[in-house]
Amino acid sequence: MIDKRMKKIGLLLVPMALALSACQNGEKQAGQLFQRAEAAYAAGEYSLAKLQIDSIRTLYPKAFEVRKAGIKLMQQIDLAEQTKTLAYLDSMMTVKQAELDSIKGNFVLEKDTAYQEIGNYFYPSQVVEKNIGRSFLRAQVNELGEMSLTSIYCAGGNIHHTAVKVSANDDTFAETPASTDSYETTDLGRAIEKADYKVGNDGGVAAYIAANKDKKSLKLEFIGDRNYKTTMYANDIKAITEVSNLARILAGMEEIRKEQKEANLKIQFVTRKIEEGEAKQE
Repeated sequence: MIDKRMKKIGLLLVPMALALSACQNGEKQAGQLFQRAEAAYAAGEYSLAKLQIDSIRTLYPKAFEVRKAGIKLMQQIDLAEQTKTLAYLDSMMTVKQAELDSIKGNFVLEKDTAYQEIGNYFYPSQVVEKNIGRSFLRAQVNELGEMSLTSIYCAGGNIHHTAVKVSANDDTFAETPASTDSYETTDLGRAIEKADYKVGNDGGVAAYIAANKDKKSLKLEFIGDRNYKTTMYANDIKAITEVSNLARILAGMEEIRKEQKEANLKIQFVTRKIEEGEAKQE
């Protein structure tokens, strides 16, 4: 009878021993993955380190102590990644700032600090006072890198234009969609019409002009109830091309600022999590 009881107990102990052995084996294998993650982190191979930690979570969900250590290491990796990103963004901003400083003096910044938070850059040949009574296409870009074109018509009699078309002698062309921001007025009895087009929603007109920057002239057509055709000469082609280049730099700088802000927010979040974890252990 005793032998039979002992056999039953032995049979019960076998699965328990196997389970304990499997658990210990899982902890050991999870620990090995963690060591690989630590080595990858030390070598600056952050993606590999994160992959090892993710493997611990997936393969060994009951390796609680190793998983806790993995969470802490993941926080350190996140912190290192964002710090590295910030260093890269800072270097890129330095390059962009130098690029801006090298050409900023070629433009006129119009900004009344009494009511404007963001000013607008113009090419000197296209400022208002130099173009009174002229029908042409003007470019401007604000300090955030948002560029727009304005078609100005004052050739006599309203045509109620809302779009423009630019073309070269090779029959290629670009045309704006109908402007959602057009207005009309008069000056000493002369009809003046203006329509604005944000670059990016300008039918590729700004890019077309920049692509034809070496042309001596382009055809400019105001499209309304009736159309008006004129010539865009080299000075306007150059002005729009130069403003496009300035817009590229300013927009790039604004994108870097957004990414810097995002990286700093992530660093603050991870740092707070690390501090909260340390406070719980005290």
